[in-house]
Amino acid sequence: MSELHSVPAEAGTLGLRPPPEHSGSAIPIVTVPYAFARKFGVVLLEPDGDRFRVALREGSDPRALLEVRRHLGQAMAVESVSAAAFDKLLSDRYALGGEAAAAAAGSLGLGDDLALIAGDLPTADDLLDSSDDAPAIRLINGVIADAVRQGVSDIHVEPYESGLIVRMRIDGVLRETLRMPAHVAPVLVSRIKVMARLDIAERRVPQDGRISLMLGGKLLDVRVSTLPSRAGERVVLRILDKENAGLDLAVLGLSPTAEAVLHDALAEPNGIILVTGPTGSGKTTTLYSSLRLLNDGSRNILTVEDPVEYAIEGVGQTQVNPKVGLTFAAGLRAILRQDPDVVMVGEIRDRETAEIAVQASLTGHLVLSTVHTNDAVGAITRMRDMKVEPFLLASTLRAVIAQRLVRRLCPECRLAEPASEQAARLLGLQPGTIVYEPGGCDACGQTGFRGRVGVFEAVRIDDTIRRLINEGGDESAIARHAFAKAPSLAAAARALVAAGETTPEEAVRITRREQVDA
Repeated sequence: MSELHSVPAEAGTLGLRPPPEHSGSAIPIVTVPYAFARKFGVVLLEPDGDRFRVALREGSDPRALLEVRRHLGQAMAVESVSAAAFDKLLSDRYALGGEAAAAAAGSLGLGDDLALIAGDLPTADDLLDSSDDAPAIRLINGVIADAVRQGVSDIHVEPYESGLIVRMRIDGVLRETLRMPAHVAPVLVSRIKVMARLDIAERRVPQDGRISLMLGGKLLDVRVSTLPSRAGERVVLRILDKENAGLDLAVLGLSPTAEAVLHDALAEPNGIILVTGPTGSGKTTTLYSSLRLLNDGSRNILTVEDPVEYAIEGVGQTQVNPKVGLTFAAGLRAILRQDPDVVMVGEIRDRETAEIAVQASLTGHLVLSTVHTNDAVGAITRMRDMKVEPFLLASTLRAVIAQRLVRRLCPECRLAEPASEQAARLLGLQPGTIVYEPGGCDACGQTGFRGRVGVFEAVRIDDTIRRLINEGGDESAIARHAFAKAPSLAAAARALVAAGETTPEEAVRITRREQVDA
């Protein structure tokens, strides 16, 4: 028996204790510490009725289950999972769990929250005292962990004379999450700059850097941007979840028509595929998903990006650096000498880049890129504005995808209501049509929304559109043909409203008035 207790004795030092007393048949709320779960390869799953379920990583010592059994205080069902599946479960359970922020801040079980930690921060005069770094580190760790748990895309650290405000962008909307005394700002900003390897002594010019983090087995990349302002340096941290780089096209929310157009264009041996939309509309994710589809080992895939957001195994990625003359045009010109099959350019911003992209497609390369326009047809006009000859554009362009992101209604608390007269008119719905509005519950943080969903329109360049481009046809003529049988952005948004996925207000927000009325 003493031999069997060798693992539990070691595990006991990690804090496994029997669950609290409880009454009734309901399973008590109980957790296993992250350090124990990772070391011994066990993680608690959602209970099945009145039984605990435990996942055991393949190759792990099954004796660790004895300590888990003692910790739970009752029988459990054990499932064996692969190492990859276990890592995913560990990440979902801990990195996205409610206790993540407190655990990362080093305050789990101590009753602290982020506001209390902020109160422990020293004044700016104490910055050189290394013993005072601990509260700043705990606060930053806690803020980032809390942001990951909530699915935040950006964290804004904004200093004002009256204090420091931390706001987070959740589902595309900024919300204030923390307010601290003004003296906290220099300490917090300096600590972030140290983590991002920036010059903490330079406060007069903007700086950019990045931080690589691991949270509960979840690999994160945090892009850091500082900007001098009147009351100090503003900092924006963009959280890049590396799991997004591995998304399949099927999970992006593309309509069957748009997905068919994109697959068709990606099967072409050469040409240009453009993805359009405003900043934050998911263009990069779509491009990375396309590269993942093409990355089968038989092609040489090279990219030039600003910046490289996700590292993809098997793809050569180059980051733009204007300080040394490495612009999009220079980078694109250089990688064409590297014998590529597929080239991705982060963005076509100027005439030189556009011309090189066209020449690359004419010489047998498949070129993927983005353009900032309001819709798919607008990309054609934008390329003309960059002085690309119409006959070259007509012969090289293969497809244009336009996309937006709208907030998805929480399925737990959405409310069915008749569409207002104004909403019905703007969306082309029948008055009194049942639509859904946000409610508010614990699952969605009382906002009524959970996550976002993509809205897409796709234009496949066929013979008719080539002729219209050659003849200098205007946007409306091209759009009439392109969307005669395929949904436009406005039509795709209307379909999401009809399906109860989003609200009429969200649909109207992403579509222009003339599109909706069309």
